[in-house]
Amino acid sequence: MVNERKRLKKMKKKKRRRRILFWLFVPCLLFLISSAGYALFLMHKAESMINKSYEEIGNNAKSIDPKKDNFSVLFIGIDDSKSRNFKSDTRSDALILATFNAKDKSVKMVSIPRDSYVYIPCEDKYDKITHAHAYGGTKCTVESVENLFDIHIDYYVKMNFYAFMDAVDALGGIEVEVPYDIKEKDSEDHHNAIVLKKGLQKLNGEEALALARTRKKDNDIERGKRQQQILKAILEKASKTSSITKYDDVIEAVGNNMKTNFTFDDIKSLIYYVTSKKNIHIESLQLKGTDQNDGVYYYELDEESVQEVADTLRNHLESSDE
Repeated sequence: MVNERKRLKKMKKKKRRRRILFWLFVPCLLFLISSAGYALFLMHKAESMINKSYEEIGNNAKSIDPKKDNFSVLFIGIDDSKSRNFKSDTRSDALILATFNAKDKSVKMVSIPRDSYVYIPCEDKYDKITHAHAYGGTKCTVESVENLFDIHIDYYVKMNFYAFMDAVDALGGIEVEVPYDIKEKDSEDHHNAIVLKKGLQKLNGEEALALARTRKKDNDIERGKRQQQILKAILEKASKTSSITKYDDVIEAVGNNMKTNFTFDDIKSLIYYVTSKKNIHIESLQLKGTDQNDGVYYYELDEESVQEVADTLRNHLESSDE
């Protein structure tokens, strides 16, 4: 009788343990299933977005595998919005050329001041580089940057104001250092609509755009530094685990306002590139020059500085394990 009671008691304990394990296991299983489902959903959505955004520009693109090859990307921010009627002759407001080295998983990037006086191949004349997009769109902009640095550009990513703002908002804002008090236009050109105080703070999309655009108290060089700082802040925020649930909104925001010649397979390889090493080294390069005004303001680039940056970028692209 005593043995029977012990046996029943033991069986009850086992059942209770099984019930506890079951209720611990089920939520975990559901979480894994939902996570896998969410990842699959994001994958399909990202593929759809890239396919919709894909636009070749006929610049004799080489066959590149971002997993193992060095490559270059030109990021183009265009001066476009609803209030400007999304015109085809809009100017570029931000140009950042980045080179990626597969050997050491490093990135070098340089901001090109929008008023830089350069040769525009599609017009066969010298002008501000911001006008290249107004003359001949993405292709003319890419050719102008290629000519400036004597570097082939493999990929481009072109986004308007809304892609930038919506991505920042979808991530819940970004933390950036504001260098001085700012009063700037908003995305629809309402004057002094955005007011920022000096200091480290969390910015929403409109505020981040205002910081990226302003140059009232300094110049295009400092403006370029701010744009790179903001780009890094976006990448850092997007890489955090807490941002995973926001990827759906980010994809939606960017997809509706972006053009690129990255294919979906390229993007997947790029993700591998970014995640295959814990800390990717990002180096910012600076172009030197002087302000000029002969009735029209422009920025005259220092030839030695251009050559130095070009050499650095080319060496970064050409170095390999071989």
